[in-house]
Amino acid sequence: MPATALKICGLQSVEVLKSMVNLPVDYIGFVFAKSRRQVTPQQAALLIGVLQEWDQDKIPASAGVLVNPDMNELEELLNVAALDVIQLHGQESPQFCREVKERFPVSVFKVVSIEGSRSETDRISELDAYAGAIDGLLLDTYDPVYGGGSGKTFAWDLIPAYQRWASRHRLPLFVAGGLDADNVAQLIDQYAPDGVDVSSGVESEPGVKDIDKVNAFVERVKEK
Repeated sequence: MPATALKICGLQSVEVLKSMVNLPVDYIGFVFAKSRRQVTPQQAALLIGVLQEWDQDKIPASAGVLVNPDMNELEELLNVAALDVIQLHGQESPQFCREVKERFPVSVFKVVSIEGSRSETDRISELDAYAGAIDGLLLDTYDPVYGGGSGKTFAWDLIPAYQRWASRHRLPLFVAGGLDADNVAQLIDQYAPDGVDVSSGVESEPGVKDIDKVNAFVERVKEK
C-alpha cells in the first residue's frame, strides 16, 4: 500500500515552518479565503521561500486554499506566490476548474464539503462533470461560515462512495475535517485515503500551529 500523503494546512509562521524542515510532509497549505488562518499573497511568497531551504528532494508542494475566486484574483495571487496546487472550497464549476488548469501551471484540488442535508448519491453524480477538470478530490466537514476548516469530523462511512468515484477517475482522495493525532490512525486503518489534511488538529489555539502536535500527527500518519 502506498504511503498516505500528508498535508498540513493554514501555515502562517516562518518559525513554525522552519521547525518542520526535517518532517516528511507532502503538502503545505496556505489559506487565502476568509479565515483566522488567512495570509496575503506576499506572506505566502515568504513562506514558500522558506520551503526552498528544505532538502531539494523533500520540498513539500504548496497549496493555496480559496473559496469562489475569479480568474483575476488567481492571476494576481500566482504572480506573487508560486503555488503548486489551487484548492477550491466553494461552488466552482467544472468549467472553472478546467480553465484554471489550462491557464496556470498548477494542479487543481476540488473540495466537497460534507453536510447531512443532501443525498450523497446526488452529490457523487454531480462530480462526474469534474472528471478531467481536477487533479484531486478532498472531503471536508461543511462549515456554514468558512465552508471548511471547522475542526469537526464528518460521518466517515460516507468515504467509500467518494473513494470509488475517485478511483474510477484515477484521482487521489484526501480527507480533512477534525483530524488530529488521536484519530488519524483510525481513519487510515479503516478507510486508507490517499491523503490526509490537518489544520486545527495541530494547533495549541485557533490559528497557532503547535510543533509538538505537528510532530505527533506526522508520526501517526507516516508510521502507518
